[in-house]
Amino acid sequence: MSKSNTIYLTRNGLLEPLGQSQVITYLRGLSKTYSITLISYEKDDDWADKARMAQQRAECEALGIRWLPQRFVRSPKYIAPALSMMRMLWLVLREIQGQKVKLIHARALIPATVAWLAGRITKVPFIYDMRTLWPEELIAIGKLKRGSGLHKTMVSVERACLRDASTVISLTHAAVDYLDQTFPKEMAGQQVTVIPTCADLDRFQPSAQPSERHVYGCLGTILSGWFRTDWLASFLKVAAQRDPNACFELTTRDDPDQIRKAIGGGPDLQRRISISPSPSDAVPRVLHGQLASVMFFIEGLSKIGSSPTRMAEILGCGLPVVANDGVGDVARIVRKYNVGVLAAGPAPKQMEAAWDALQELMRDPDLALRCRNAAEQIYSLEVGTMAFAHVYDGILQDVVATNFRKGH
Repeated sequence: MSKSNTIYLTRNGLLEPLGQSQVITYLRGLSKTYSITLISYEKDDDWADKARMAQQRAECEALGIRWLPQRFVRSPKYIAPALSMMRMLWLVLREIQGQKVKLIHARALIPATVAWLAGRITKVPFIYDMRTLWPEELIAIGKLKRGSGLHKTMVSVERACLRDASTVISLTHAAVDYLDQTFPKEMAGQQVTVIPTCADLDRFQPSAQPSERHVYGCLGTILSGWFRTDWLASFLKVAAQRDPNACFELTTRDDPDQIRKAIGGGPDLQRRISISPSPSDAVPRVLHGQLASVMFFIEGLSKIGSSPTRMAEILGCGLPVVANDGVGDVARIVRKYNVGVLAAGPAPKQMEAAWDALQELMRDPDLALRCRNAAEQIYSLEVGTMAFAHVYDGILQDVVATNFRKGH
């Protein structure tokens, strides 16, 4: 039986950490059943890494994935994205005609806009894999003004994508609740599937020998504008005061000098902090050397659609999280599975209460197993891939049924 031809469309780079953890991981499984054309947008640094580009090309060829990497261009500010969308649309239309594509999987709003336009022209259905509430995120970090012409345009486009997509995929239940309230007409009768960001739990497993050192970690970007550096600084200061043996590993590509400046504190605290990046394949080893991991994000509309990848990886390694409310389904998961602590705020007394709760939690001998079980139930790559395959199958079966009716 021949495979149905599909397009996976993303503005993220396949060689980026996100592309490795949230794109190719799913496509490895989906490529067994579907013939996939992957269009991604690679950053200059990744283009320059010829060895990794060649390695990724070889993997895609082995999987039968037709990879069409494009160059990501940042400027001019508004012209570059517009030109990128025009080229993206041209590529999609070319592939629809040349490869007889039956379905477009669009990751985030800009690719979904292109898929919507292509669908209007060719009638090929698309999946709006919306990831986060992107306009709200841009507003939160000051890159978009609410009520501006650009904001109104983005909302109108999102409204059209929500209305016309064959299926909407959300990372969180919290975002679905928001969409139902904000776009009741467009969401009425819409097919919606919640698939959180998953992790390869074969890689992220608990350590056979839990760390005896008092190491508390923070994994991923800190200077994005979405991370609460003031909360992180408060936690580190309280931890340093409460535990003379505590030290802190911040695993990130961000500028160490800027992070240290944001954290502040005296020489003793700074001496206990290490900041360095890590190759993706070494991240499990980093987590194995830690007792818990800290993740604080800005709250509100901008983050209710977020499902932090780091949470899947941390829980997969059997570690608890120290987090805050108002970020996607994070608080709901922490409370339901008892796999972490929710800080009420950055004030010293609030962070001291979180620290005390964390120490109590870590005395629970079943904590590591509970974290792992939660990861397997929520963030399993196999479960996520099966959920995507179920969406694909449903849409493609509808296409076949529609074509059959037209033929008769």
